[in-house]
Amino acid sequence: MFKTLKRAFTRGNASKTQKVLNLLSSGKPVSWKTLRDRFDLVSPRAMIDKLRLEGNMIYINKTSKGTSYRLGTPSKAIIAAGIKKLYGKELYSYNS
Repeated sequence: MFKTLKRAFTRGNASKTQKVLNLLSSGKPVSWKTLRDRFDLVSPRAMIDKLRLEGNMIYINKTSKGTSYRLGTPSKAIIAAGIKKLYGKELYSYNS
């Protein structure tokens, strides 16, 4: 229900970035060609990189049919790699 309401309010004036994110949020893989044709993007990869920089976990799937993207949740390995990159071998703790 909330997704439907969100789409109703953002359809008219949503930016390309938000429209691409909405499409990826559907849970289905979205092809490179679909992004290029539907949203008139010169470089769909640049849009995906922009969304990743905003904190979205977007996976890439390369097959014989072409490249597609999907929105997902980060795995434990990705989170661990991020923490290791930030803190290195230092011990860290959280204070709340």
